[in-house]
Amino acid sequence: MIFFEKSQPAPACLAIEKSKKSDKYNCGDVLDRLKEDFKNKCYICEYKEPTSINIEHFRPHKGDKNLMFDWDNLFLACAHCNNIKSDKYENILNCTDISHKIEAKFKYSLALFPFEDVVIEALDNAPETISTKNLLLAVYNGTTQMKMLEADNLKNKLFDELVIFSGLLRDYFKDVYDNDAMQYIFIKIKAHLSRKSSFTAFKRSIILNNPTLKQEFEQYFD
Repeated sequence: MIFFEKSQPAPACLAIEKSKKSDKYNCGDVLDRLKEDFKNKCYICEYKEPTSINIEHFRPHKGDKNLMFDWDNLFLACAHCNNIKSDKYENILNCTDISHKIEAKFKYSLALFPFEDVVIEALDNAPETISTKNLLLAVYNGTTQMKMLEADNLKNKLFDELVIFSGLLRDYFKDVYDNDAMQYIFIKIKAHLSRKSSFTAFKRSIILNNPTLKQEFEQYFD
């Protein structure tokens, strides 16, 4: 997970639909605004341009109209993550609240092969940090036979993305390229570290956990 800033004010249609006592929170420009705010990624797994999209209630509304239509409670998630989270993970870190410091809470790593488990280390013992870690592990590694298959597909995408990113980092420190080639590689690395990139948290974790890479690239985190 990484920090996303929610745009304000809330879409006007939410108050209108709430006053009608309807359940149509996917109204007006809500979905377009969420797509922009969350960089067209699932806020949990960070898979970009997911083919299954849900408007997810960060805090389960359970019929509460205030939570159902609260703009700050509407997030963009893929079906895989939304189904796993459901209403089972209520006490988790809010990636749209900068005070939660979501990007300083975890160390992410992927084994050398995509069929091995993703490992996520919580960097503090706060209950919401541990709950968020458990959700992420369930998302990336699966909980049932069906969800494990979905998680395997997700890990394949993650693995492919990290192979490309690692290759760029390797090439950046080679002495065989001219200045134009090096500048191209540098621009590509910066793009991978952007919030708009798939699996940004994993890529930034690679940077932050290597002193040389941290010194070179941390300044370009957006």
